[in-house]
Amino acid sequence: MAEIVLGLASSHGPLLSTPPDQWNLRAQADRENTRHWFRGKAYDFEALLRERAPGFAAEIGLETRQERHARCRRAMEVLSRTFKNAAPEAVVIVGNDQREFFGEDLTPSITVYRGETIENVQFLHETSPGLNVAEGGNAPVEGATYPGAPQLADHILESLADDGFDLAQSSSMPRGSSRGGIPHAYGFLYHSILADAPPPSVPIILNVHYPHNQPKIRRCLELGRALQRAIRSFKGASRVAMMASGGLSHFVIDEELDQSVLAAMEGRDEESLARLPENVFKVGTAEIKNWVPVSAAMNAEGRRYHQVDYVPCYRSEAGTGNAMAFVYWE
Repeated sequence: MAEIVLGLASSHGPLLSTPPDQWNLRAQADRENTRHWFRGKAYDFEALLRERAPGFAAEIGLETRQERHARCRRAMEVLSRTFKNAAPEAVVIVGNDQREFFGEDLTPSITVYRGETIENVQFLHETSPGLNVAEGGNAPVEGATYPGAPQLADHILESLADDGFDLAQSSSMPRGSSRGGIPHAYGFLYHSILADAPPPSVPIILNVHYPHNQPKIRRCLELGRALQRAIRSFKGASRVAMMASGGLSHFVIDEELDQSVLAAMEGRDEESLARLPENVFKVGTAEIKNWVPVSAAMNAEGRRYHQVDYVPCYRSEAGTGNAMAFVYWE
């Protein structure tokens, strides 16, 4: 039977891989965006600035950005060392797709990837320089191929079916996928945390963004408990890790929400997580749901929560940006 030796969660926002003096590239896109979601309501930039008065001008100076970027990179190094020291034989990664893997013609709620190999490539956006500059954090220039873990994936599929989950499965990249490889939520972990040398892995792909079949918070908790049971009953590896990718609040930072989520995870307070209103999980903030299954699995394992850092990376006076968090359970 397998032992779950480690849980790990990391943000994957583009600011982690963007020089601080270029964060304004994404800030300009924020000013042009007419639908910024904050606590269940959409604002244009000027309305958001009024809503969040007096604003965050003091948080966006270059020295502040440099200090926070450095903190994030140090936290990533801690996660990399922690994973390496745990030496898992396989890893289950919970992340999300943003129309990079599946298209509008098919949007499964929860997918288990069971392929023999996993392709990771850079993807350059024609009109988004603020994203292009960060692609170096998602994949090497030449791309990379990693080993999948199809036996573990099939065991998860069968075990979760017994637990009442109706799952999608994928054995290869869908035809016409926009990115041409695994979504960046996974690519960032493979490349920037695991240094392109992961053990065999099973990506669990959640649809946290697109109506109308996003898994609810309570279902994410149930998923985590079911994954814990599945991994523990697997006989094909003795040491397995779990990872989560994404979050925390963005593209409008909500430190109050983030701190409530992190406190609930630290205190193993799943009921507080379950009571969070679904309407706060819009745009990037929805990626908090990627963390919930891993947190629930670690609670079931009795693992201890360690917060490496929480870093709100503001890039505009209206409070847009990405709140970065880095934690592990052991």
